[in-house]
Amino acid sequence: MGYKVAVVGATGNVGREMLNVLAERKFPVSELYPLASRRSIGTEVSFGDSVLKCRDLETFDFKGVDFCLMSAGSSVSKDWSPRIGAQGTIVIDNSSCWRYDQDVPLIVPEVNGDAVRGFTKKNIIANPNCSTAQLVVALKPLHDVAGITRVIVSTYQSVSGAGKDAMDELWHQTKGKYVPGQEVEPKKFPKQIAFNCIPQIDVFMEDGYTKEEWKMLAETKKILDPKIRLTATCVRVPVFVGHSEAVNIEFEKPISPDEAREILRAAPGIMVVDKREPGGYVTPVEAAGEFSTFVSRIREDATVENGLTMWIVSDNLLKGAALNAVQIAETLIHQRLVRQAA
Repeated sequence: MGYKVAVVGATGNVGREMLNVLAERKFPVSELYPLASRRSIGTEVSFGDSVLKCRDLETFDFKGVDFCLMSAGSSVSKDWSPRIGAQGTIVIDNSSCWRYDQDVPLIVPEVNGDAVRGFTKKNIIANPNCSTAQLVVALKPLHDVAGITRVIVSTYQSVSGAGKDAMDELWHQTKGKYVPGQEVEPKKFPKQIAFNCIPQIDVFMEDGYTKEEWKMLAETKKILDPKIRLTATCVRVPVFVGHSEAVNIEFEKPISPDEAREILRAAPGIMVVDKREPGGYVTPVEAAGEFSTFVSRIREDATVENGLTMWIVSDNLLKGAALNAVQIAETLIHQRLVRQAA
């Protein structure tokens, strides 16, 4: 009894997390199909207590499949998502391919779950960028109360956001191949990532911002409020899993740190850990493997009127990708926008 679910890109970091999240949240799956490229046919992946072999995306028949969780990159999604959607399967895509399409909802369920109804135009729903997802989860409840006018965000993004090769590069550079004062030839990143920070994620645009920084602006406006002004500096740091963000927020109305803490404690998907003592905050190490978005270090920003500053941390492979995708499918079921489980 349940739904037929396909996971495209099942051998990747996010694809494997999608399988884990489906199992951990006891999503009503009747049949699960892990799909990948031809070179990964037969590769085994875990789903709960089961071990499944990957099938070939090119030859798979999506007829009768209810959900397709797509995590195979923009080029694959651009080619396959419309074809899969045309067969009646709802595609929930983790790439950037469809996020800015006006006919495709860009969804974070805790923030704009009602907007998921727009999926019927193309049978495609977009997952936001990992850094945007955790940000808007924390901004939404504060915006509802005090009205956000401007956001300044500096990100500290883990290498897992750039895929397995990026994680391998950090591992190899860290575990003994790096000697202080000795050059390390980077492959995945433009500069050495071990013991370093790189203020570039994605390509540079004409205005000097990177595409990752532009994504945060465009996606926050689409998901939360087009009137919000946002500027971002996105930095890759030598952390394996977990994105962190230092965020300055300006509001229309006064809001105190104590009020913000109470609002955030009552909000879905958020856990406030904010003790003004050594260690009284959350770091990426603690957030890894957790479903919550953690908010710490909430304090007044005295440089502007009605300003707050805070620290936001989340597992980028979960809330920033796999978890959010599964939550979108759950939202469709709860809103009765798909057939009831047989």
